[in-house]
Amino acid sequence: TVIRFCRSIGLDGFREFTIRLTEDLSRPVSNVHSSVSADDTASDAVIKVMDASIRSLVEMRAIMSSLPVDAAVAAMSRARQIAFAGLGASGHVAADACQKFFRLGTPSTAVTNTPDILQFAGVSEPGDVIIFISHGGRWPELARAAALARERGATVIALTDQGSKLASLATIVFPCEGVENPSIYTPMSSRLAHLALLDALQVALALVLGDTAVDKLRKSRQ
Repeated sequence: TVIRFCRSIGLDGFREFTIRLTEDLSRPVSNVHSSVSADDTASDAVIKVMDASIRSLVEMRAIMSSLPVDAAVAAMSRARQIAFAGLGASGHVAADACQKFFRLGTPSTAVTNTPDILQFAGVSEPGDVIIFISHGGRWPELARAAALARERGATVIALTDQGSKLASLATIVFPCEGVENPSIYTPMSSRLAHLALLDALQVALALVLGDTAVDKLRKSRQ
């Protein structure tokens, strides 16, 4: 199992994995949330988590006018198929987005492990849109998949840190810089920002598709 895992992530991925593992082992186990300290009461912790979530959405709202929404929606409206790619917590975001977008009538899928992401990118074609969701954009295999998809002529959209390698390889970038360090914390607030952004893109796409999308949504509810 260990050998298969090492082969699947490659040498660069293994180096990144060992760095993260070393960081995790050096952290106190009480670090459960970036806004919460070990001596907080349960009530204080709940309020801090809620405040962090609200803050992430407010920050996303503040930059929405500068984000490439029109370009992304235009690409998706012409798409042959749409894939949502993410690992770990971002994989759950990808699955949630897929569950919403397929109802508009465009074939959609979620790819949430490294081999599937690489394989999907390797067989993608012009007219395909692959949306990469990654808190930090640091996984080398995601960057490799983005490069493969671009070479194949697919449109690559990335929701990630704008300074990452993944962002540099994307056709369209939505800069999402969360306050959480994924080497310490499971992304929570940043995950909500990604979910909200994808919800907004789905609604915007439905408006562009017009009656076709309305009919598909109606039929899916029925």
